[in-house]
Amino acid sequence: MSDLLDDVDQSIQTRRLFRTGQRILVAVSGGVDSMVLLHLLHELAPRHGWRLAAAHLNHQLRGRSSDADERLVRSTANKLRVPLVVGRAAVKDLARKQKVSLEMAARQARHSFLARIARRRHIPAVALAHHADDQLELFFLRLFRGSGGEGLAGMKWRTPSVSDAGIELVRPLLDQPKAVLVEYAAHNGVQYREDASNALLEFQRNRVRHELLPLLRREYQPALDRTVLRVMDIVGAETELASRAAEAWLAGRGRPKSEVRSPKEGRRPKSEEGGAYLQRGLPFEQLPLAVQRRCVQLQLVRLGIVPDYELVERLRRRADKPVEVTRTQAAGIGTEGVDQEPTGGAEPRMGGRPVPRYAVRDRLGSVRLQVCEPEEFRSGSVAIELGDWAGEAEFDGARIWWRITSRKGAGRSSAKEGQEWFDADKVGSQVSLRHWRPGDRFQPIGMPCPVKLQDFFTNQKVGRTRRRHLIMAATADGVVFWVEGLRISERFKLTRRTIRRLQWRWKRL
Repeated sequence: MSDLLDDVDQSIQTRRLFRTGQRILVAVSGGVDSMVLLHLLHELAPRHGWRLAAAHLNHQLRGRSSDADERLVRSTANKLRVPLVVGRAAVKDLARKQKVSLEMAARQARHSFLARIARRRHIPAVALAHHADDQLELFFLRLFRGSGGEGLAGMKWRTPSVSDAGIELVRPLLDQPKAVLVEYAAHNGVQYREDASNALLEFQRNRVRHELLPLLRREYQPALDRTVLRVMDIVGAETELASRAAEAWLAGRGRPKSEVRSPKEGRRPKSEEGGAYLQRGLPFEQLPLAVQRRCVQLQLVRLGIVPDYELVERLRRRADKPVEVTRTQAAGIGTEGVDQEPTGGAEPRMGGRPVPRYAVRDRLGSVRLQVCEPEEFRSGSVAIELGDWAGEAEFDGARIWWRITSRKGAGRSSAKEGQEWFDADKVGSQVSLRHWRPGDRFQPIGMPCPVKLQDFFTNQKVGRTRRRHLIMAATADGVVFWVEGLRISERFKLTRRTIRRLQWRWKRL
């Protein structure tokens, strides 16, 4: 298995991951990936004069098993004569205090621990054991989450630490399949421990690993690993181009044309490559769509805001229109970047109440934050009679049309934006159009029972101001069956027992 050793050595040298004589901190968990990485770097160290140290964090999540992991790492480091630093973190307590998942709390604790040890020992780089299978799993996890190009591009060979930008995270095994690492361990007698939690299907990553990927390889694409990694490489390169163009445009924004060098004046700084033509006074609205989005994303991250798709699109499409930043977006959790997370910040409060924060993009392309007093609930309503066939009504800047048909059953109706279908007999002949009121409850389709509309808005990431402007429709006895732009009510959906259908369309004026 000297092939793996030579392959990893070549990856390190061609990508210049480590310098000759450099000090390296190896993150070792006790699993096969990190134990193989430690052995490989130990074998390569004499060739390049590297000085190794190892670090192990006991997350205290699996009781005796966690302690056994620590003992194995201590024993291995002692045999290899590699200095070892061991730390402990009560991850469950951290997750509870920070109100995040165990996985997120463990990740934050691990990065903080590694950066702290590297900084104390003046070690510039931390070696991590991420491999090609991790990349593949990450691609699908981020695809399901709706990530953009930066997320789908996956992990990079080297990135700054999220806890200390002065410490570099390096991944020498990123192009190696896990099967190769397991084979190397067996052939070279590398001891490691299996984490039993890796087999639990309650975690989405494990379901992707044990169920989805085997199914895709077996039934759809035997070369799945190669094709997905190729896609990640393509997406990553194109995303990098859009990022450089956005950074160049942001850097050149507001500069007079006379100060912008033409391409004939020689090679530009790296930050301007790929975006030179965007600096020549081009307005934000005329930038390519991908560059517009990236300009907004970059500014939101700098402001400590999670740049999710809806927020970016609302800012991109309309200038000088404040968009409320939800609590989740302001928390700095879940950003698309692999190793870059916004810091968030304390939620502003006024008189004990949270004060909404808004993001605004001006016509020059600048994004800023502002705060203002929360709006009160909006009053007013319109009662309408549906009648026997069709009609229309207007309410608070929107026009609504309806039509009743006698088609029976739950067969599919054409799905269009701004249109829904209901069981007309369950809705009844009299409805009212209004806004959200305190105490409103709603049973979204697919849910077994009604929930507070406020909780539903929170789960759907509907900002506090926007939720007060949404129009909803309620039956004669006050039951909400439609909320503008969101899911319909379970109680009023089409079923096999449906006799008459209510076609409901709406459009903002």
